[in-house]
Amino acid sequence: MQRSDQPVSTLPSKALESFPNPEPNRHYTIRMRMPEFTCLCPKTGQPDFAEFHLEYVPNERCVELKSLKLYLWSFRDEGAFHEALTNRILSELAELTEPWFMRLTGVWNVRGGIYTTVVCEHRHPDYQPAAPVALP
Repeated sequence: MQRSDQPVSTLPSKALESFPNPEPNRHYTIRMRMPEFTCLCPKTGQPDFAEFHLEYVPNERCVELKSLKLYLWSFRDEGAFHEALTNRILSELAELTEPWFMRLTGVWNVRGGIYTTVVCEHRHPDYQPAAPVALP
């Protein structure tokens, strides 16, 4: 157990990591909810808060969770517009993993009386989604 007076053993990092997909011959969906994202407003310097929802169909690689946590933490002191940052994160995750499909939704907390939700997607050119299954 780590004592509260000891320094944190990890630091924010832009070094995203991946690992081999354990089932590369099957299309399946991975969903992640990341409710504690913070960065700074590029105009005022005040904190911005968002919850990210990541959904992806992995190809050969999957996102490693601890590196994703440290990567998201690394934006805490950066100023960025909601739209630019959501798209940047999606682009960097897609570049790392080269998924069949990836969607990132940024649900941003109120700024100036306005809530913003940004949804961006990446699709592999050869991706053919499975037909929806309707169960009785």
